[in-house]
This record gives sequence, structure tokens and C-alpha cells, in this order.
Amino acid sequence: MATMTIRNIDDELKARLRIRAAQHGRSMEDEARDILRGALSVEPVRGASLVEAIRARVAELGGVELELPPREAVRPPPEFRT
Repeated sequence: MATMTIRNIDDELKARLRIRAAQHGRSMEDEARDILRGALSVEPVRGASLVEAIRARVAELGGVELELPPREAVRPPPEFRT
């Protein structure tokens, strides 16, 4: 098992952790492990794709129909001779 040290914890946060640990009848260290285990055991909810998120955000503004230029034929590839 690995060891981890967490520095610069806010005094209020530490007090809340101490109270929560006491309510569950365990040490602050064990309570912190349980919190981390619970937070990291569930898969994050995957939201919409970036395109869908952008589209949803600007949908209320309306859309713009763009006229696409006609496509041109692909040029032939260059010939390399030695």
C-alpha cells in the first residue's frame, strides 16, 4: 500500500473531517480513505460530445444556412523523377 501526505488543509475542512470520522466511529485517516474510495469508485457521467454541447448552447440564437461552394476535381499528384 502507498502512503500519501496531504498538506495545507483548511482548518475548517479538517474540523469537518474530524467530526465526520467521529460520527462514523473511525479515525480521520480511515474516514479520508473512505471518502476517496467512494468518490473514485463511480465512473464519471459522460456528457454530450463537444459538438453537441456547443450546438445546445447556441441553438437558441438560431442557425445560419451557408452556401457551400461547388467542389473542384482533385488535381493529379506530382511526378517525381530522378
